[in-house]
Amino acid sequence: MKNLKKISLFVLIALGSAFFALWTYTRYFNEQEIVIKEKTPSQYTSLPSAPQGKAPDLTYAAENSVQSVVHVMVTSKEEIDVSNNPFFDFFYGDRYPRQQSQVRKGAGSGVIISPDGYIVTNNHVVQNADDIKVILNDKREFKAKLIGTDKTTDVALIKIEEKGLPSLKFGNSDALKLGEWVLAVGNPFNLTSTVTAGIVSAKSRNIGINTAEMSIESFIQTDAAVNPGNSGGALVNMNGELVGINTAIASMTGSYSGYSFAIPSTIVKKVVADLKEYGHVQRAILGVSISEINAETAKKYDINEIKGVYIADVSDNSSATEAGIKKGDIILRVDSTLVNSPSKLQEQIGMHHPGDVVKIMIKRDHKTKLFNVTLRNMLGDTNIIKSGTDEFLGATFKDISKKEAFKLHINNGIKIARLDKGKLKDAGLKSGFIIIYVNKEEVKSIEDFERIVNHSSGGVLIEGIYPNGERAYFVFGAN
Repeated sequence: MKNLKKISLFVLIALGSAFFALWTYTRYFNEQEIVIKEKTPSQYTSLPSAPQGKAPDLTYAAENSVQSVVHVMVTSKEEIDVSNNPFFDFFYGDRYPRQQSQVRKGAGSGVIISPDGYIVTNNHVVQNADDIKVILNDKREFKAKLIGTDKTTDVALIKIEEKGLPSLKFGNSDALKLGEWVLAVGNPFNLTSTVTAGIVSAKSRNIGINTAEMSIESFIQTDAAVNPGNSGGALVNMNGELVGINTAIASMTGSYSGYSFAIPSTIVKKVVADLKEYGHVQRAILGVSISEINAETAKKYDINEIKGVYIADVSDNSSATEAGIKKGDIILRVDSTLVNSPSKLQEQIGMHHPGDVVKIMIKRDHKTKLFNVTLRNMLGDTNIIKSGTDEFLGATFKDISKKEAFKLHINNGIKIARLDKGKLKDAGLKSGFIIIYVNKEEVKSIEDFERIVNHSSGGVLIEGIYPNGERAYFVFGAN
């Protein structure tokens, strides 16, 4: 009997232990399931296609930015040579004018960056424009004034006379992460106030679209849909901050087909500040020729790590030479920023002014060394370059169009848009004249023209062509 009681007690204890273990096991995994269910949505809400949970709410960013993005309409007049037109020859003989004006229209987008009417857009949107009109999201229209442009970054600044405008604040494009959600806001195909979403696909992209001399390309690549008309529009982050200016698409058809590119806000902010204060960009120059480090470069130059940017050459009397940087060195870092591509290096140097001191980390003979480099301007000194050549010579210039260059069989030049009292007028030049060479050097931009003239001593020889094909030469004193 006693044995039966002992067995019964043992069985009861065993069953109790089993039930307790089962209860504990079930409760533990139920709690784990609850934790997993609670964590899953937040893990995936920052991804473009979440396997569980919901996609991020982009309504705040969209509503915060759409009011600050404007439609930019431009018109420009172009002189067309009709001297070989048989129709005009037959009906009018020599009585009709040999130059006919043609009006061209274009459109793009812009972003209001201050309540008092400053608007940033692309240079290629307003380039050569004779008239700029801005249409706000609330349908109001204003005539805009061109404050300045920078071909090297494809940024332009215009202004309308109005106050209390909705504006976007600059965000930090350097803080963007791959996979982060962004919105593209603009006016594609004249469809005003269009918002598209995507993620940051890559950073510091150089796609070779900007053909300007010493151009800076360090684009933010996204898969947000951008089309013709979006140029100059806003790229904003989820906080509704301006992190880029949309400028290009990768396409074989001219329409969106997967990727778009934006100028980072760090570059835009610096360019805008310069255009406001000086009228054009104060470009800092390191004075080196650079190339990307890849497997081939590493093998050729006995580089043990594929990191940084290789210095192929160093200019005489440059910032780099003065600091002690040599050909064959590898740039690893500018201040606190790692640089692993030429475009990233150009971006970091391009954010500075002449006279700024930057810390550059160099790798030489497999050892690192830090250099303090005082950056210089295009003229080789640390002074701020004033846009004084226009006033000094009494002329206003504009770029020549591709069609005009093709017709005149020239590859470069700047056109005199307006000619007032000054040395050019005294020398005999006229409005419409295209300056191709100064002292036998090619002139591709107003900056080239300023640099050559400022470095000239004695006489200045100008060679160029008029819109009718007539070549001409002029000389004036530099001092």
